[in-house]
Amino acid sequence: MTGPQESYLHTLAQEAGEEVPDELTKVQASQLIDRLQEKTGRGS
Repeated sequence: MTGPQESYLHTLAQEAGEEVPDELTKVQASQLIDRLQEKTGRGS
C-alpha cells in the first residue's frame, strides 16, 4: 500500500476499532478503506 493509504487506513481503523493488517497491496488497502469508510460513515 502507499504511504497515504497507510496513514488514512490507520485513522479509519482507529475510529472503527479495528486493526490494519501488515503488508497490504494497494488493491487490498483500497478495498479496506472502502469498507471502513462505510463503517465509520466517512464515505457518505
